[in-house]
Amino acid sequence: MKNLFNLHNLLRLTLTVVVTIFVLNCTSEKFKESTDETLNITEFLKANEADYSLFLDILEVTNYASFMNTYGTYTLFLPTNEAVTNLLNELGVSSVKDIPLEDLKELAKLHILPETVNTTSFTDGKIASPSLQGQFLITGATFLDGASSITINKESRITKSNIIVGNGIIHVLDKVLRVANKTLAKSIEEDSSLTLFTEALKATGWYDKLDLPVTYDKDSISSHLTVLVQTNEVFQNSGFNTLDDLKTRYSHLNDPMNPLDSLNLFVAYRILPGLNYLADLAVTPAALTKAPLEVISFKLVSDSILINQETFNGILEKGVEINRSTSDVTASNGVLHFVKENFFIKKRFPLPVYFDLGDQPEIRQLSSVFRKPGNFVSLKKSELSGVDWPDDQSLGYLAAEIGNGAYLDRAWHGDVIELARFRNGFLDPITFDTPVIIKGKYKVWVSYRTNERSSAATQVSFNGEPLSRMINFREYGNTTEPERVLESQGYKRHIQPSTNRFNCRLVGIVDVPTTGRHKLTFEAIQDSSNGQTWIDIVEFRPLDMDQLYPKFQAGGDGLIYE
Repeated sequence: MKNLFNLHNLLRLTLTVVVTIFVLNCTSEKFKESTDETLNITEFLKANEADYSLFLDILEVTNYASFMNTYGTYTLFLPTNEAVTNLLNELGVSSVKDIPLEDLKELAKLHILPETVNTTSFTDGKIASPSLQGQFLITGATFLDGASSITINKESRITKSNIIVGNGIIHVLDKVLRVANKTLAKSIEEDSSLTLFTEALKATGWYDKLDLPVTYDKDSISSHLTVLVQTNEVFQNSGFNTLDDLKTRYSHLNDPMNPLDSLNLFVAYRILPGLNYLADLAVTPAALTKAPLEVISFKLVSDSILINQETFNGILEKGVEINRSTSDVTASNGVLHFVKENFFIKKRFPLPVYFDLGDQPEIRQLSSVFRKPGNFVSLKKSELSGVDWPDDQSLGYLAAEIGNGAYLDRAWHGDVIELARFRNGFLDPITFDTPVIIKGKYKVWVSYRTNERSSAATQVSFNGEPLSRMINFREYGNTTEPERVLESQGYKRHIQPSTNRFNCRLVGIVDVPTTGRHKLTFEAIQDSSNGQTWIDIVEFRPLDMDQLYPKFQAGGDGLIYE
């Protein structure tokens, strides 16, 4: 069997190797891996003013110096005096006090993360936790003068790493990080390789929409957007040299401003709601676009992310690769990615969706908790935009401690949703908004950690329609029956290595009427539950797909193929 890991694990290995080479090659300078633990960040800067006095000035002017000297767990990306001097020269000012205070505050916060992040946990992509400024930082690797370096936001190199202080960790930078203050529209327009794409945006009215500031709705969902851009060269390779060429090929109504015009749809298909970095796209089977009811699929193949690569009727339809080296460009209202070829709106066929119930946007934002072993959090329904229930109880999210005696760490990603005393009046019924599911027919499987004190009969409904089979959360998994026989009985072993502490139940077949997000409801029919209910994954597998493989790596992120 072959174990295929997602982008997070694949690229972590790549960058770890680079970090190792980096440390071994830099023999001219020994990196200080620790310092006196009584020194907090501000005290460390004061003790090393010869190298870092200018960033200390920034902290003092913004009144963050005392804040960074208090107890906590922080990561500071620390520019050297030379780096800050270069910034002052670029801005044409003589001291940090000449920079507008609000700009200086945003700049300072961009260099601080609210948790400790060691370089060994870097991947070739965004750091999971956003900076205090709100924008994510992007890690990568570069080779310069025969030596390897870790980069932050593609331009700043880490010259000293993993300096341990009393309230966190410090990584030294050779260049000051800059806040992304240009909108998607302005970022695209100012790139000389994207002039034709800019013209298409303006001709269709999408330029103005990509120039709007970020807003938040009543559920605290942001208006961030993700744009898949094409360079002039990519257009030229497909025979498009001018806007008129695009209009001739795509504008079937001869009115690009009309949302139904094919050129408008061509552009809208390249715009996705939400802030989706490469690390996010790699684990997103399908995503809605701004073209009504049209989705783009993403697939990780080796270390490449491919758009719309599918096998239909045994024929491989090759996808379009995202250019990793130029992508993950942060704007004030979203993120840009570059594609290597032109692509079209594609007729969609059902694709599997593996819905980890714990992967909620608000839980994901809790970077010190989300998939960090040994952590638990309780959340009210007002704190979750994609989950609803009728009472005032709290939903639990558990990232199980490794070696957990209850085997909960064997769940996929090592985390589960925890429903305490799941019965009438306690989180019942509870409804989850699903990820995007493409129109079609699917078998629905629910996997869970067995608990003899949980609900013995739970009804699952899809968009309000009850499915054919109930779940007994007290039922143990079968580890002896041949797998295909077990499947015929409506059960399977979904994780590998398997354990009878986890079970997976087929609850029915659904006919998804429209591509998009839908409602999945769990309702306890019996009121006898007086213990926790732990749910791992809900799978939506197309009818013609193998229902057993891929399996899920127990306690890990990977998919395991037969």
